[in-house]
Parts: sequence; structure tokens; C-alpha cells
Amino acid sequence: QVQLVESGGGLVQTGGSLRLSCAASGRSFTSYSVGWFRQAPGQEREFVAAIGITTLYADSVKGRFTLSRDNAKNTVSLQMNSLKPEDTAVYYCALRNSRLLSKEEYNYHYWGQGTQVTVSS
Repeated sequence: QVQLVESGGGLVQTGGSLRLSCAASGRSFTSYSVGWFRQAPGQEREFVAAIGITTLYADSVKGRFTLSRDNAKNTVSLQMNSLKPEDTAVYYCALRNSRLLSKEEYNYHYWGQGTQVTVSS
């Protein structure tokens, strides 16, 4: 049974930083890719970033967000800098049974419960 647990969300002012983490149990990240998605109130869930052999970022976060992985700890972190109010959302990590990166939700097989990020103006 694979479980993903996100942590690190919270309330931050515009321009601030947060670091989200995704920890996996029951499956090693080594042979898989991990994606981050977010969903703002009243909006559809959208792709944020993914990491496998390489990394992929949505245009809206490129240059501000950075992904990293610690295979020994089986965690993936999303460093979010220069946060904007429009970054406010519930952030989800997801695991894909492939090292190929994807922006599509349907390509991910396991999902965490999400962590709230709120950026105040």
C-alpha cells in the first residue's frame, strides 16, 4: 500500500517562501516520478511541477519554485519562493509509475491528501 503525505503548508505573506515535502511509504521514489499539483477554490486542479530523471515546471512557477528529491529519505521537496496570492491553493503530491514526466493528472497513480498554502497580499 502506497501512502503519500504532504507537509509544510501554511500562511505566508506575498514575497515569502515555503517548503513543501512529500514523503512516501510503501514504495521507493527511485524508479518513479513525483508530481505536484494544486487546486484553488472554485478552480480545477492544475499541474505545478514534476521530478523524475529531470524536472518540469509550469510556466506560472518557473524560476520561483524548485524541486528536489532525497532518495535515501524517500521524500521530494518543493521549495516555493517569491510567493504570490495566486499561489494560494491546496497542494497535492502524486506518484507516477514511470520516470517519464507528465503534466496530466490521469498519469499519476497515487495521491496525497494535500496541504494548504495561503499567500496573503
